[in-house]
Amino acid sequence: MGNKKHIVLTGCSKGLGKALTLEFIAAGHNVYACARSKTAIDDLNERYGSHGNFSVVDVSNALAVKRWCSHILELCGSPDIVINNAAVINNTASLWKVPTDEFQQLVDINIVGIHNVISHLVPTMVENRNGIIINLSSGWGRSVSPEVAPYCASKWAIEGLSKALATELPEGMACIPLSPGIIDTDMLRGAWGEGANGYRTANTWAKKAAPFILGLGAIHNGESMTTPE
Repeated sequence: MGNKKHIVLTGCSKGLGKALTLEFIAAGHNVYACARSKTAIDDLNERYGSHGNFSVVDVSNALAVKRWCSHILELCGSPDIVINNAAVINNTASLWKVPTDEFQQLVDINIVGIHNVISHLVPTMVENRNGIIINLSSGWGRSVSPEVAPYCASKWAIEGLSKALATELPEGMACIPLSPGIIDTDMLRGAWGEGANGYRTANTWAKKAAPFILGLGAIHNGESMTTPE
C-alpha cells in the first residue's frame, strides 16, 4: 500500500493489543510489537513475521526495552505510531489490602514501562519531527471505582504524563491518552467477573479503533480521547 505505517505496540499477546495488531496487519501496515508470553510471540512471528517483528519483552525491564527499541529503530527507522498498551490490573481489593509487591509490579508495568519505551523511541521521532505516541488510558483514568485503586492511579498517571509530554513535543507530533471504552477482556473480567458480559469484544472494538487511531494526527496533541462505539 502507498501509505504503509510502521507501528510499535506493547502488550500484543492478547486482548486489545493483539486485536489491534491483527487489524493493522490486515490493513497493510507493519507492526513491531512485544509481550511477555513467549508462546504468543512465537505464534505471531510464525503467522505474521513478514508484516513486522514480534519480541518477548517485559516493558518494566529498562535494559530489555532499550535493546528492543534499538532493534526496532534498525528495522524500520523512526516509527510512525507508538502505542503503549501493555498493562496489568490489581486483584480486586480495598487499597489497604493490596500487597506492596503487587502494587509495585503494576506501577512498574503500567507507568514505568511507558517511560521506558518513550525514552528510547521518542528521541528519534523528535529528531524527525514526526510521529504519534498513543498511551492507552481507561475510563478509570478519568473516574474511579472501588477495589481497583492501583489501576485507577496508574491510568490517571497516564493521562497526566501524556498531556505533559504533549507540551514538550515539536510541531507535527502528538501524544494522546486514549481510552478504549468498556471492552470485554480478561482484564475487565478480572475486575467485574460476569459483569463484563454484553460489552464489545476486543476484536469487534479493534475494527473501529484501528482506523480511528490511523486517523489521529498532530491536531489531536494532548487531547484526552476515546475510541468510537
